[in-house]
Amino acid sequence: MEKIENIVLLDILNRMIKIRMFELRVAKIAENQEIQDPVHLYIGQEAIAASVCVNLNDDDYVYSTHRSHGHYLAKGGNMEKLMAEIYCRETGCSRGRGGSMHIIDKKVSFMMSSPIVGGSIPIAAGSALASKMKGKGQVSVAFFGDGATDEGVFYESINFAAVYKLPVIFVCENNGFSTHLPDFLRQSNTSVADRIKGFNINTDKVDGNNPYEIYNAVSNMIERARDNEGPSLIECTTYRWLSHVGYWQDLDIGFRKKKDVEYWMNKCPIDFLSNDLISKGILQEVDFMEMKEKMQQQVEESVNYAKNSPYPDPLEIEEGLFRE
Repeated sequence: MEKIENIVLLDILNRMIKIRMFELRVAKIAENQEIQDPVHLYIGQEAIAASVCVNLNDDDYVYSTHRSHGHYLAKGGNMEKLMAEIYCRETGCSRGRGGSMHIIDKKVSFMMSSPIVGGSIPIAAGSALASKMKGKGQVSVAFFGDGATDEGVFYESINFAAVYKLPVIFVCENNGFSTHLPDFLRQSNTSVADRIKGFNINTDKVDGNNPYEIYNAVSNMIERARDNEGPSLIECTTYRWLSHVGYWQDLDIGFRKKKDVEYWMNKCPIDFLSNDLISKGILQEVDFMEMKEKMQQQVEESVNYAKNSPYPDPLEIEEGLFRE
């Protein structure tokens, strides 16, 4: 495993903390019924977005899913704009028209998120084709869950990207479930990386709660993409702490067990990285606590910003729906 610079590791940790603090606050907001739009929270999966996006340039493109908050924040998205969008306010990154699942912010090259399962995968491939034709050296990243690999468009996009050697990274966040259905009831081979090896693209499977593994694998993939060596897929095994949608754990439904949730909570990526950095003297405990306190303050400021922002003007609700 290649050595990662300390400043990069601290950056990854900071991004994970930002995502965790933000999502915990959104969970509370949803529980208090302060918002009406459904929220698909990223708690437990923070290492993937943070470790992937820290590798990207500002003008590299990211395409996301219904579980998009972590990807947006990791790409450098504005926390206040994201919170305002969740509150459906005019100052949101989608001007309050999209809510939690329809995020876009071209200023940070976060091109879209979509609740359509697998919907952003072909668009990322198309974006990579455009980048290659223009010769600008940009890389496109498509985040998606293991449920998206049940869709035919996933395999079509993989094949297209492989044939034309497109600069795109396919990031599968395999948390074991498509909504409430476990992977072994959907696929005869639950390893996504193994399943697509026949397409002759570069693949890797890593611990999705280990920032070191993710960073090193993606760093190599991005270098290959920029050198015109084609697409890559990384499968990151992980687990979402909360339900498919909402702020609860769904333990009463019976599709997953309490012991499994507790097992994965004990594999918290933030605890893993912070404890490692503290043990190596790269980070002090007091500085870690200060990082969390500062981030918590930023989250509260984003809530106040959202609450004090206006709703969209009903007379302008169709603005932005069509290209003018």
